[in-house]
Amino acid sequence: MRQAGRSLPEYRSVREGVPMLESCLTPDLACEITLQPVHRHGVDAAILYSDIVVPLYVAGVDVDIVPGTGPVLGKPVRTAADVAAMPVLDPSQVDPVADTISMLITELGDTPLIGFAGAPFTLASYLIEGGPSRQYLAPRR
Repeated sequence: MRQAGRSLPEYRSVREGVPMLESCLTPDLACEITLQPVHRHGVDAAILYSDIVVPLYVAGVDVDIVPGTGPVLGKPVRTAADVAAMPVLDPSQVDPVADTISMLITELGDTPLIGFAGAPFTLASYLIEGGPSRQYLAPRR
């Protein structure tokens, strides 16, 4: 969705000045962004506007999505002590995503809604590497 949405002027307009993770966690905005390609192009399904690092962010991990780079962590997780210090996600912390989904189900009617999730290896790689990488040497070590 984000890749397709980036080409839409209405996407760029509503995202102007709004950080990525904030836009994912603002149900009205995430709903609007999800619906944009459906309204403009009449696609077969909507893809939930979100990001795989949202659970890390709402749990309290110091992660930001840096434009042109991707997810960047304030401090990589590389030791057993780092793992032990990781915050625990309370399911209620992702309520904004559930709220977005509820809104979309009402808006979409018979149009399917597709969600995506990051594989545990992808999230672990970001945590260990500290951000995106072509080689992911730290996770491989």
